Amino acid sequence: MKILILGSGGREHALAWKIAQSTLVTKIFIAPGNAGTELFGENIQINPDDFNSVGEFVIENKVEMVVVGPEVPLVNGISDYFLDNDRLKSISVIGPVKKGAMLEGSKDFAKSFMGKYGIPTARHKTFDADSREEAFQFLETMDTPYVLKADGLAAGKGVVILNDYQKAVDELNSMFDGKLGEAGKKVLLEEFMDGIELSVFVLTDGKTYKILPEAKDYKRIGEGDTGLNTGGMGAVSPVPFADRNFLSKVETRIIQPTIKGMIREKIDYKGFVFFGLMNVKGDPYVVEYNVRMGDPEAEVIIPRIKSDLVDLFVAVSESKLSNKVIEIDQRTAVTVMLVSEGYPGSYDKGKVIKSLEKVKDSILFYAGACRKGNEIFTNGGRVIAVSSYGSDKDQALSRSYRNAQIISFDKKYYRRDIGFDL
Repeated sequence: MKILILGSGGREHALAWKIAQSTLVTKIFIAPGNAGTELFGENIQINPDDFNSVGEFVIENKVEMVVVGPEVPLVNGISDYFLDNDRLKSISVIGPVKKGAMLEGSKDFAKSFMGKYGIPTARHKTFDADSREEAFQFLETMDTPYVLKADGLAAGKGVVILNDYQKAVDELNSMFDGKLGEAGKKVLLEEFMDGIELSVFVLTDGKTYKILPEAKDYKRIGEGDTGLNTGGMGAVSPVPFADRNFLSKVETRIIQPTIKGMIREKIDYKGFVFFGLMNVKGDPYVVEYNVRMGDPEAEVIIPRIKSDLVDLFVAVSESKLSNKVIEIDQRTAVTVMLVSEGYPGSYDKGKVIKSLEKVKDSILFYAGACRKGNEIFTNGGRVIAVSSYGSDKDQALSRSYRNAQIISFDKKYYRRDIGFDL
């Protein structure tokens, strides 16, 4: 089987690493890929958002399955593009149709879906520029801190948490006036939930599902969870407080109603569902849905899946996932993300990465890294995820931190407190 992976980050490197282990695969293409994905397949310089180019490549190269890594192609309807094209509809696409992808593409859609199917989440209301006065009045009914969320995809910049009412008003006005483009034309105001976050993942064929390992990631750039939000500075799996009792609540109160809701809404959903959750005094609440594997969560979850991932994907595409048993590695996995100094703001690229060959007892998943000749260079804010197994969190962290120190590039930065609160 020939498989095309769409995307260029650490998540796609992790997918390529795992897919390459399958006996079902003869060739892997990655579009556009990075310096890590090319170790397992052929990088193709195609933009994942250019559906015509993706489709032509699939036909010309006899690709049988497309695995979609990032959210934008899904929200823009790549699965529908394949289903609606006579030459492409027989190709398996791992990723939901556009209507399903709206669970991530529109906060308002997701909240309405949760309300309709009784899925626990925070008190909320959505407003646009024409209802800004009502938005200000709703703010007055909320306790601090105020949570403001752009309705659409905003590249990680759509969530703002503020303690001051006037600053919240000013931020709302900025969003309504176009600060985030179309993504912020509608804004969700949400009650702040005081708890600890984690992510739970399932793979589904639209009717049944398999629960994957849970993870906790660390979004803030600074130690002690301070500073600006990032795409993720590290992750840990399993999550110690997510015991059998808590995960049972997640399954019955959140996962099952979500899948039943998809069936009721006639959503053709074949792929991953990411449940961003808040543990509030032992009870799970949904913060957000994502419609793909997370990053850097993928770099700890995928290594813990012992089953053949391609075999599971085939079962998803054939709506036979219920026939499969998923096997999970019981070891702990952690990842520490090496980033370019200045991230998530401005940063330099093109710094040579050294001592990669000295790494032992860790798996390196490249994110913002490219190859020029025989050398690897930084090519983004998040550069390399250093992932390690361990008999417990401390052993896994020790291995990742040892290798994070060995790898060098100019202006390297990483958090030294991943897992500190577990």
